[in-house]
Amino acid sequence: MQLSRIAGAAFVTVATAATVLTAGVGAAQAAPAAGSLGTLTVNPTSGTDLVAPRVTTSAGCAADSDSYHAVITGPGAFAAGYQIIAPTSANFSTESGFEAAFNVTFADAAKDLSTTIVAGEYDVTLNCLDAFTTEVKGNFTTAVYFTSATAWQSTDPNASQPSSTSLDITPAGPVNVGDTVTLKATVAPSTATGTVQFKDGADNLGGAVAVSGGVASLPTAALTAGTHTITAVFSSTSAGVNGSTSAASQLVVNPPAATATTTALVVNPSGSVEQFTPITLSASVLPTGAAGKIQFIDAGQNLGLPVTVTDGAASLVTSSLGAGSHALSARFVPASTTAYAASESDSVAVTVTAFSGGTASQTLSTTVESGALTISVGSSAPVVLPAPALTSDASKLTTGGTINSLTVTDLRAGNAGWNVAGQVSDFSDGKNHSINAANLGWAPKVVDQGASQAVTAGPQVDPANAIAPGAAAPADRGLATSRTLASAAAGKGVGTAHLNATVSLQAPTTTVAGTYTATLTITAI
Repeated sequence: MQLSRIAGAAFVTVATAATVLTAGVGAAQAAPAAGSLGTLTVNPTSGTDLVAPRVTTSAGCAADSDSYHAVITGPGAFAAGYQIIAPTSANFSTESGFEAAFNVTFADAAKDLSTTIVAGEYDVTLNCLDAFTTEVKGNFTTAVYFTSATAWQSTDPNASQPSSTSLDITPAGPVNVGDTVTLKATVAPSTATGTVQFKDGADNLGGAVAVSGGVASLPTAALTAGTHTITAVFSSTSAGVNGSTSAASQLVVNPPAATATTTALVVNPSGSVEQFTPITLSASVLPTGAAGKIQFIDAGQNLGLPVTVTDGAASLVTSSLGAGSHALSARFVPASTTAYAASESDSVAVTVTAFSGGTASQTLSTTVESGALTISVGSSAPVVLPAPALTSDASKLTTGGTINSLTVTDLRAGNAGWNVAGQVSDFSDGKNHSINAANLGWAPKVVDQGASQAVTAGPQVDPANAIAPGAAAPADRGLATSRTLASAAAGKGVGTAHLNATVSLQAPTTTVAGTYTATLTITAI
């Protein structure tokens, strides 16, 4: 039977599907999308223009169809669509895929169209039909590709083919920081050209490495400690070959071994010391460049806060050790355990004997000016302060008391007002030891006053913080300089007022035991 171009109603029916499937002439096109019912498989998969191949549907035709035909479209005269299989029910099935044979060869089809075959894509559409109405109920599609005027194949010769990339790491790990590992990527096909970028997670490892003979390698010693996720990303420069990425490989990199350290401790004074005596603990660490802190320890208990190591040394001064036996040691705690190892000194035995106590005394005197303004001390007995006691933080010795009451009488004409001030000398034990006068402070008080008077107590003056003998006193601390005890304004001074003050003393813990005396001079003007 002679086949021909589709004409009339049949042409209209087929042309609707053929228009969607028509491929342009020249550059290869993507394979046609599957038809509404599925795809076709060509058998054989390649041949010449003298072959009349067969196609097999991927499923059965629509249930409301009873026959089929097939159309081929392509470059030139094939663009309008050529009926390569006439309407038939041979092997027809709505239940499963079936085979259909071309009625003519490609060469015969070209002859019938008075044309020649050119290289390019030829799309094949098998339409399921209602034989009575010739209505298309669904279709299957595929394509064949002529690589010359006479040879064809069922795969697009210009379609990109996939590549694959595998990754090998030598050694496979775990390795240590600084070790050299070799990353080797193997690319298939081995003829593919391009580059491989090795990656650690999202970060690049070095630059891209050219592929040679299907292989790209990168040695590296730059991996830090931790677990690394390594991949190899192939970027193709070969026409028709796609890039690819290897599966991820885990590489464990261990930190470098920590450098050993040694710690030594010297205690001064050592052996037997009296309670509250300052003791200096000096620790040394080797190597001297080891960064970290020293925790001083007393029989397993932390002694103070950790002290930063500087140039291999750290020290702590303490006077808080209780009476009894002590085992003192120093533990080095490195800033980085991956860089240096911890170490601890041998213990040093120290025996602290009970505190024998201490006393302090003072003599307070008053200078009375002549004239109508007089000042007198209520008692001539020296003011004896309690023995100084060590504060809870063992930083100083403290005591306090009350000075003898003072009587100020102003009988002067003119009611000019007055001011009473006091200043104390350094405390001395009569030998070569002293307590800085600035370490004595007071809180003035007006005990009572005449009805017509307006006497105001002077401001409280805090003692200096146990400063050493001879040290300069802070401007606002202590009675080493004259401080106001009380004052009366002009017009409000005439009469008799009684004054007093509580005093407080803060002495250094280095004060040698003994009885200390100072003179408090009270001046009224």
